[in-house]
Amino acid sequence: MKVQLTDIRIQQDQLDSRIFRLHHTSREQTTQKRILALLVELGELANETRCFKFWSLKGPNTQEIIAQEYSDGLHFFLSLGIDLKDDTEYLESVCSHSDPTQQFLFIYQLVSNLLIDFTTELYRQAFSEYLGLAQLLGMSGEDILNHYLSKNATNHQRQDEQY
Repeated sequence: MKVQLTDIRIQQDQLDSRIFRLHHTSREQTTQKRILALLVELGELANETRCFKFWSLKGPNTQEIIAQEYSDGLHFFLSLGIDLKDDTEYLESVCSHSDPTQQFLFIYQLVSNLLIDFTTELYRQAFSEYLGLAQLLGMSGEDILNHYLSKNATNHQRQDEQY
């Protein structure tokens, strides 16, 4: 699956700029916090899929909730790519593991590595694997974009409401 990033990257940059201005901070001051936020969002997504909960018979949350959680992580991936001045127009999904738990753990490892090696190459690898996770969770490129746009509007509204 190939995902077009140009338009949503522009929208993410606008949201980021607004947040930085409203909260008197900057990209440079928040990179580590956004990497941690991405890891937290990845954990929240894993929790909704319940893929690791071997002790429970309860299935995953609805596809809608999973897609909303996924789009939260997408916001942070895009934001970090802007830091790196990554202008890739399209990014191809990569899924290194067929088991969602293994895919989550691999993405955790890649994102954590960004703390010590904040490079475009590692970023693109992590982001491609995140796109692969979407595919593994039953989302299409169109689903990803639609949920991003919806959540982006929600995030702007939250800034309006001093979230």
